Amino acid sequence: MNDTRPAPTIGANDILRFVLELFAFVSLALWGFLAWPLPWPGILVGILAPAFAILVWALFRSPKAVFRLDPFGKAIVEIFVFGAAALAWWDLGQPIVAGVFAVVATVSGILSGRKELGA
Repeated sequence: MNDTRPAPTIGANDILRFVLELFAFVSLALWGFLAWPLPWPGILVGILAPAFAILVWALFRSPKAVFRLDPFGKAIVEIFVFGAAALAWWDLGQPIVAGVFAVVATVSGILSGRKELGA
């Protein structure tokens, strides 16, 4: 069979968004390991916090999501995951990292949302 669907174009913002996702997941893991006493609950939170964020992202926000949401629902999921990562950096005493991450994620999200809405 011949698949005639056009190949998706990957732009700079798409690559940035992928890096932001990975950074958010790693941030939640670091927060779990560093902000909580080891071995328990630090190991548990360090593994479960990013695992939960990855699960939510895969179910609702990824390109091959199990549950299809409208662009506004996707934005809410994204705000919660990226917001949790920014708050994790804030809690770790790194407000500059939290602020830079929040601003970059917000600008990237706005650009992606406008593209998705066709504006």
